[in-house]
Amino acid sequence: MKDQLEALVLQMYRSNILYAEGVREFKKRFILTVLQENKGNQCRAARELGMHRNTLSRTINELKIDVRPLRDGEKRPPRSARPVALDKKVVR
Repeated sequence: MKDQLEALVLQMYRSNILYAEGVREFKKRFILTVLQENKGNQCRAARELGMHRNTLSRTINELKIDVRPLRDGEKRPPRSARPVALDKKVVR
């Protein structure tokens, strides 16, 4: 993997890609890959990336990554449609 990375860096350098541009593209690809593996779930992706979910969310916005296509489309039903648990204690 190290050889592949070195070859990529050399290719980017020879293509006159600026450092900031290369770092931005690497971050974008890396985060996008982890998000794809986690089907757009930012909490799980952040955990795997070793960062806080809020930091990941902010970075996604900064890099203009659209996470909507990565999600399954399945959402949790609203609270009104969820079954009510009857065995909960009522605190008075």
